[in-house]
Amino acid sequence: MAETEKGEKGGKGVNVSAGKLAINMQKRLTRAQEKVMQKLGKADETRDTAFEEGVSNFNKQMVEGAKLQKDLKAYLLAVKTMHEASKRLQDCLAEMYEPDWFGKEEVDSIAEDTDMLWIDFHQKLVDSAIINLDSYMAQFPEIKNRIAKRDRKLVDFDSARHHVASLQKGKKKDEVKIAKAEEELGRAQKVFEELNVELQDELPTLWNSRVGLYVTTFQSMAGVTEKFHKEMGKLSQNLNDVMGKLEDQRNIKKDSNTKTPAKSEAASNHNTESDTIPKSPPKNAVTNGASDSGDLPPGVLYKVKALHDYAATDGDELEMKSGEVVFVVPFDAPDEQDEGWLLGVKESHWLANKNLSARGVFPENFTQRC
Repeated sequence: MAETEKGEKGGKGVNVSAGKLAINMQKRLTRAQEKVMQKLGKADETRDTAFEEGVSNFNKQMVEGAKLQKDLKAYLLAVKTMHEASKRLQDCLAEMYEPDWFGKEEVDSIAEDTDMLWIDFHQKLVDSAIINLDSYMAQFPEIKNRIAKRDRKLVDFDSARHHVASLQKGKKKDEVKIAKAEEELGRAQKVFEELNVELQDELPTLWNSRVGLYVTTFQSMAGVTEKFHKEMGKLSQNLNDVMGKLEDQRNIKKDSNTKTPAKSEAASNHNTESDTIPKSPPKNAVTNGASDSGDLPPGVLYKVKALHDYAATDGDELEMKSGEVVFVVPFDAPDEQDEGWLLGVKESHWLANKNLSARGVFPENFTQRC
């Protein structure tokens, strides 16, 4: 008995599934016939120009969004590749940099900070652009399915409308069939109009939302990129300064290795009396301890030569032309000196005015000590 009931229930389930399949097949056949009749001009088609324009904009918007999403992810992959290349380069420098060279700790620190800056840049691009764009693109598949469903229901509505019209024009009117057809027409019209009204409201709103997405995405990217390059520029300047001082260290060692004390035969045979007589300082010697060079004015530490033109951007800066000689002087307050900047007076000003009043700051890496 139980087995019989189970079999009956199972058979009923199969019958229901088969019934639904038959209904769906009939709908597809009816829709196909309706589309053929419309194409042949034997049946009119309900058209909505405004809605069709909205669908055209939707398709364009979806294609553009997909392209932006693809290119943005390619850009993100390029950033990751650049990060990996930068890290390998920084690691190579750190490994080659010998412990007794100037700025070993600074070089290691710059390499670590550079790596962290790339990581932060990549993550902020993901947070500010990729996630937002992925969320934007996620809404298109569902709306696309609803547009397709709306089109199918429109065909059903047209088919039901034509069926009612054909029954009403028949010679022998069957009121029962007409009533049933009109009832089916009402249901088809209701389903279609519900979908149609929803999409007519949503499509223009979605179309207008693209402007906000582009603004948000590219403003965020621009801000993140600007900050990244600004911080990276500082690290690059620091590395440049360390490399310059390393070169100075090498030159000092090179000079000390090539200079040997020369003593003339006459000097080696000087008498004891001459040793005991104090020697007068040489003419034009600086005795204030500022410099060991006899051609420098009092208060000057040393002089440098401009390697490049430098255009002053602030009132306290010193404008230089390549080849000009500048006297370096100490800051009045040492804590006012920024790293990589010197205070100086042009040699030409000193020769013309015999004073050190026209002072200005300038970047040290634009000059070479002479």
